Amino acid sequence: MHQHSKHALLPRYHGKSWLNVRLPRKTVEWCEGGAKSLAHDCTDEKSLMTTLKELNKTNAWVWPKRKHIFLSDLHGDPDAFAASLVLSGCIKKNGPKPTDFSLNESGRKANFIIGGDCFDKGPSSLGLLRTIRHLKDQGARVRVLAGNHDVRVLFGMQAIGKHKTPKNEHFFIRTGQKIIPLLKEIWTEYLQEADSLKHIPNKRTCKKMLYPSREWFNRFPDLAEPHLISHQIERELTRIRKKYDTFEDKCEKAGLNLRQVYAAALKWQELFLLPKGEFHWFYKQMRLAFKSGSFLFIHAGLDNKVAEQLSGIGVKDLNRIFKQALQGAPFDFYYSPLCNTVRTKYRNVDHPFTNKGARHVRRAGISAIIHGHRNLHSGQRIALRKGVLNFECDASLDSHTRRNEKIRGRGAAVTIIHPKGKILGLSSDYPHIKLFAPHSTLLHLQKKHAKRKTKQ
Repeated sequence: MHQHSKHALLPRYHGKSWLNVRLPRKTVEWCEGGAKSLAHDCTDEKSLMTTLKELNKTNAWVWPKRKHIFLSDLHGDPDAFAASLVLSGCIKKNGPKPTDFSLNESGRKANFIIGGDCFDKGPSSLGLLRTIRHLKDQGARVRVLAGNHDVRVLFGMQAIGKHKTPKNEHFFIRTGQKIIPLLKEIWTEYLQEADSLKHIPNKRTCKKMLYPSREWFNRFPDLAEPHLISHQIERELTRIRKKYDTFEDKCEKAGLNLRQVYAAALKWQELFLLPKGEFHWFYKQMRLAFKSGSFLFIHAGLDNKVAEQLSGIGVKDLNRIFKQALQGAPFDFYYSPLCNTVRTKYRNVDHPFTNKGARHVRRAGISAIIHGHRNLHSGQRIALRKGVLNFECDASLDSHTRRNEKIRGRGAAVTIIHPKGKILGLSSDYPHIKLFAPHSTLLHLQKKHAKRKTKQ
């Protein structure tokens, strides 16, 4: 690609003086990054060449008419979101707060896709949602996709106050310690009045409302048998037993007792589930997947059954089924193939994706899947799953993850799908902008491969 045409594609950073984030400036061919750009556990250059040859030969690429901005796994970090928007070139930052920005002309023409996992970890899930809302209120086209954390929070909070059954009584405790920052945030922001606990029952009753019964651990395996295999059931029991035993202590360390936790959970229901709630829009507008051109945007990935649904009924009907499932029985949805799309990591414990699923993906007119979920330390990378091209885009944005995993500096990342047939991967953790273009990337790999052969 000519240098001047490269520059025309690159985002311009407006208001970068307000950020303490490393911003990449020069492009590099995507595949030059080695393991930092290709998932070597499932992808090698030869296989990638084969896939690209086939996609190019069959004219499988259909590029969106608008620029698409993909931001995923923001995990309650509004500053990381604002910094990532600057990376996209679609806003002008004009102050220190996350919402101190205005949409520019490039942003008005773009589509923004939030790829799931807005909740948990912190520092401010509510602040992140307000920043997304600020972007929407400026006229931006914003689509919010479901992540596993978003679904888990919904089912956990919804379970409180409902008639307890073995199918639903474990969902709150299943959220575990990751939900504590959100509960603390709600308590601090909304429940500081002297009478905030006036109508909240005693600690023993609150624990009964929040926790599954002891008998649940004996009854769950029979209920789960139609949905999960034995080692998956045992894994689920072990996980929930650990959370059951440690949740109260972890709340106390965060400065919350169980009465305060219960009060914060009820306040969450008011904020998110009631039509007049400040964040009612979030779950109302959430979708499972979005397709534009030949690109599928989703949080984690696919299995054979959902791939078959995509090739049969399409994304629109799949989203309709998802919305119905969210309003139905949480148990039936959470352990189903449909929910696997928000949490798969293509492990043995996940629903399988085989060559059969890959054929359905191709029949659905999908040339590439853009997703998050598996967090990375060097920006975005390409992964092949049974020959299906995936762009993995969880770049460890949130400060909690970065602190725990000892990643230097503040996080910012965005993946841009450009109408001119290019994909850009920008991250504060990689020194250059990764540039993918089907034909030039293939040519680059072929030249590289030929050079290796000559040396041999």
